[in-house]
Amino acid sequence: MNFAKHKPPALQFQLAPMIDVVFLLLCFFMTSTLFAQWETEMDITLPTAVSGQIPQRLQGEIILNIFPDGRVVVNQRTLDEAGLAEFLVRIADLFPGHAVVLRTDEDTPFRYLMRVMDLCRRADIYNISFATGIPE
Repeated sequence: MNFAKHKPPALQFQLAPMIDVVFLLLCFFMTSTLFAQWETEMDITLPTAVSGQIPQRLQGEIILNIFPDGRVVVNQRTLDEAGLAEFLVRIADLFPGHAVVLRTDEDTPFRYLMRVMDLCRRADIYNISFATGIPE
């Protein structure tokens, strides 16, 4: 009879699953960065401010792009006034205190900005920021 004690194999660090996890994290962060860039319309020329600074993005903030012709674009979708009002009311109901960033072109008339701000006020959204560019 063999009464020798059998030793279990030594624990080893598995490298292949760790590489898979790191690769998936890399893919996730690359796609989230890409979608964050799509939120900010690149054809808007922001007005500059000397005190302007690059802010830290808040989690889940909504970016409203207002063009000189009065169009409002959210997540690559153009919304009319009724659609924007419905969208803002849904956001305010689901996420109270949610941050909204208004990006307007420097040639956008003030009336379009005030229209969007009034829709935000009617939807009980008070956490509003204005995007500006930094002068060169």
